[in-house]
Amino acid sequence: MAARPHDDARDLIAFLDASPSPYHAAETAAARLEEAGFVRLDPRDDWSDHTSGAFLVVQGGALVAWRLAGAEALDVGFRIVGAHTDSPNLRIKPRPDTGRAGYRQLGVEVYGGALLNSWLDRDLGLSGRVAVRGSTNTGGHRNDPETRLLRVDRPLLRVPQLAIHLDRGVNENGLKLNAQQHLAPVWGLGRPDEHGFSSFLIEELGVGRANILAWDVMVHDLTPATLLGRDEGLLASGRLDNLLSCWAATSALTAAGDDGRGVPVICLYDHEEIGSESATGAAGSILATLLERIAATAGRDRDGYLRALAASSCLSADGAHATHPNYAERHEPDHPIAIDGGPVLKLNANVRYATDATGAAIVRLAAERAGVPLQQFVTRTDLPCGSTIGPITAARLGITTVDVGAPQLSMHSARELCAAGEPHRLRRLLAAYFEG
Repeated sequence: MAARPHDDARDLIAFLDASPSPYHAAETAAARLEEAGFVRLDPRDDWSDHTSGAFLVVQGGALVAWRLAGAEALDVGFRIVGAHTDSPNLRIKPRPDTGRAGYRQLGVEVYGGALLNSWLDRDLGLSGRVAVRGSTNTGGHRNDPETRLLRVDRPLLRVPQLAIHLDRGVNENGLKLNAQQHLAPVWGLGRPDEHGFSSFLIEELGVGRANILAWDVMVHDLTPATLLGRDEGLLASGRLDNLLSCWAATSALTAAGDDGRGVPVICLYDHEEIGSESATGAAGSILATLLERIAATAGRDRDGYLRALAASSCLSADGAHATHPNYAERHEPDHPIAIDGGPVLKLNANVRYATDATGAAIVRLAAERAGVPLQQFVTRTDLPCGSTIGPITAARLGITTVDVGAPQLSMHSARELCAAGEPHRLRRLLAAYFEG
C-alpha cells in the first residue's frame, strides 16, 4: 500500500532526529539504502566486478548512491538528484575552553548563514566526528587515524540571552548579536579548564587523552522534530533545510526500479551552506569522479562517459521560501508560494538557480506523472536571491539542471517549519523523475 502523507512525515521525523550533523545524515541515509539492498563501496577499491546493481559511497558528510542495470542504461544518461546534508549552526573551535564571570564556556564559530537569535535559550547537545589514533598494528606502529561519530543528546550547552531589564530597547530597536562576543554557550560553573572539552571527548569516546587528534563537532537543538498545529498539518524541526530533500531523495532512490531507463543517482553533498568549495561539496570533483567510475564499470571509455553526460539531467532539491504571513511584502507579489501548495520550481534570471525552460519542462512532466501540484518561485526584483548546488552542478557537469524544493518558513533558523504533506509530495515528484 502506498505511503500516506502523514506516514511520510513521520518517517522524515525519524530521519531528522537520527541526523544531528552532516556525518550522521550521510550514515542515516546509507543505513536506509543498505537495508534496501545497496552495497557500500570503498573508492580505493577496484569496482570492475560491479557492472550492475545498487551501490553507495560515503565520504565524510557526503553520500553518492546509484542503481546500474547495465551498460545500456547509460544510453539514456544519468538521472541525478542533488541535495545537501549541512545546515547553519554553531561549531566548536579547536581551542574552545573559555569563560568569564564564574562560567565555563565553549568558543564557537558560526557555520553558514545562521539566524543567530534562534540559537538563544535552547538546550543544546553536541554532535559530529572526532579523529583518534588508530590501534597499534603487529609491527608496533600506529595505524591510520580513525574517525568516530559523536552524538550527545544531553542538555550540555545553552546560550543565555541578555535580560530585557539590561537591554530596554531590544523590542523596539531589534536584537543585535556579535558572533564573537555573544554566542559562546555556557556549559558549566567555575574556572575554565584548558583541557575541559578534550577531557569530555575522552570520556564520551572511551579513549586516552593522547588519542584525540582533531574534531569536527557542532551543537544541535535537543527539541525533537514533531508534527504541529491543531490538525497536525505542520512539521517543525531543525535542519529541514536541507535534510527534507535528503530524505526525499533517499526514499525515491530506494523505491526506484531497475528498468534500465537511465541510471538514477543521488548525491547528498556537504558544505552547501558555505559555498560548496570542498572535497565533499558540489564545487568539488566527488560527483564527476564517481559518475565516470560508474561509466567505467559498465565498460564505457571517456568518450562513452561524456556521451552519457550529454543525455543526463539533474534536479537540485533544496528548501524554498513559502510566503510568510507576517511579512508578505518581502515576497514577489505575483508569485505567492503556499506552504502546503506542492513542490516549488525555483527560477532566477541571473542563474542563481539553474532552472531554464528545458529543465522546467522535465519537472513539469514529472509532476504530472506524480499527480502533484507545482508552484513557481521568483524572488522580489529588489531583493538579492540566494543560490544552491544547482548552478554549480550545471557548470561542473554541463548538464541540464533544475532547482526544486519543498516550501518552508524560518529557513536557516535552529528550528524550521514546513507543511506535513510536503515531504510526501516531494518524494513522489523525485520518484517520478527517476522513473523518467
